[in-house]
Parts: sequence; C-alpha cells; structure tokens
Amino acid sequence: MSKVVALVTRARDHDSAPDKQPAVYSVVEVAQLLSLSRGTAYALVRDGTIPALRLGNRWVIPRGRFHAWLDSLDEEQNGGRH
Repeated sequence: MSKVVALVTRARDHDSAPDKQPAVYSVVEVAQLLSLSRGTAYALVRDGTIPALRLGNRWVIPRGRFHAWLDSLDEEQNGGRH
C-alpha cells in the first residue's frame, strides 16, 4: 500500500509543477496555437508538414520538434534574417 501512496504522491507533485510543459501537443492544441481549423491541422500532420508521431490511433506532436519546425519556417520566410 505504501508503494501506491508514493506513486500517487509523486504523480500529483509532477502534475502540479507550474513550470512543467507537456512533452507533446495534440493536433487540436496545435490547431489552436496556429489558428487553424482542426481538419487543416490533421491534413498537415498526415502529409508530414507538421512533425508528428502516430501512437496507436492518436497523433501527437513532440513539443520540441514542433517549436523547432515553427522557428525554421520563420527563418525560411525571412531568408535567414530576423
């Protein structure tokens, strides 16, 4: 029983940490971040434009890869200049 309490306490402490960011975004979250419709976001994920992974029946977008991809778009549009 003490192992279960320790796991629940650790999970609760992990969830309540204010500075923790999710490791992945959902397609719906990415659609909101980019001001896209859900259908457009799914189409961009499926065709590989937005970097994503398929986990079972679910698409997830790794946070770091998403932000790196987004930064690279800015660099491409500005010709490498900011």
